[in-house]
Amino acid sequence: MELRFELKKLQLKETFSIAYGNYDKREALLIELSYQNYKGYGECVAIDYYQIDLQSFILKLKEIQHQIEVQKIVHPREFFKSLLNLNLHTFLLSALDCAFWDLFGKLENKSFIELNQIPSENLMESSITISIGEIEHQIQKIEKSNWNKFKVKCKGLNKNNIKKLLGLNRNIALDSNASFTDDDCVWLQENIEVQKFSYLEQPRPIDNYQILKKEGFANWMADEDCQNLDSVDELIPYYKSINIKLMKCGGLTPALEMIKKARELNYKIMIGCMTESTVGISAGCVLTGLVDYADLDGANLISNDYAQGNFVENGKIILSQKPGLGIELK
Repeated sequence: MELRFELKKLQLKETFSIAYGNYDKREALLIELSYQNYKGYGECVAIDYYQIDLQSFILKLKEIQHQIEVQKIVHPREFFKSLLNLNLHTFLLSALDCAFWDLFGKLENKSFIELNQIPSENLMESSITISIGEIEHQIQKIEKSNWNKFKVKCKGLNKNNIKKLLGLNRNIALDSNASFTDDDCVWLQENIEVQKFSYLEQPRPIDNYQILKKEGFANWMADEDCQNLDSVDELIPYYKSINIKLMKCGGLTPALEMIKKARELNYKIMIGCMTESTVGISAGCVLTGLVDYADLDGANLISNDYAQGNFVENGKIILSQKPGLGIELK
């Protein structure tokens, strides 16, 4: 097996504004695993609020390249076990795990969905993100959009803006990226109108969720608070829903485990994304048959997508039906 990797620049169609900052571009690391003329792809991106340094990932890949390349072609779950011995950051772990699932499926001539017997009909629609801005501008974007589901970013709580969004009678979620105060959270979870929002994502900074009550009217969804399998148990009293992102948890293999456990614990589940190309989004799309919400608009936000595969069109998840994750470079 051969391992290759390359840095890519992702240019956003417009400035993306969230509580953590404003962004015009992202840097991505493309992973390619090849064997017998078949190529599998995975990706991770540099996210500053996760302290991701892709240069350190490249140094790590050079260090472990031989260990990866001497691996035999085994089932992806066995390959993932071998990766766990290499002390990898979850973002890099995810890129390698997804690339191997893509390669393995192509070698077997079976899609990830076939290999894991995942439903592929009547998939949840994805939301599209409305970045921070004047409320009138956000509403205008929603009303002009061909999408049906929206995730509106906000920085702090503006009660008048909340009322305006609720008055639209559209499928809207809120994401404050940890910018709500304890008082904001109490007001929201005690306000019956707030149950009209499909979910309210990551209201407080990491590990500051004790004010949240899942019995309230707010469908609190954990994002940064839900990093891995262990956190699913800890969050039960506080959150009704969790956002599983492949880069956070380490790839498709652990995501399948998290989904299984979250179902057992009666969570609602979302498969989410970062700002990613179709390489990353294709991996997320294959899990949509197992979840309640999808937020997979990452590739729709960039102007220079370098891959094709599974994709999202006006919110609808379109599966390529091709082997592996269906990823091809343009």
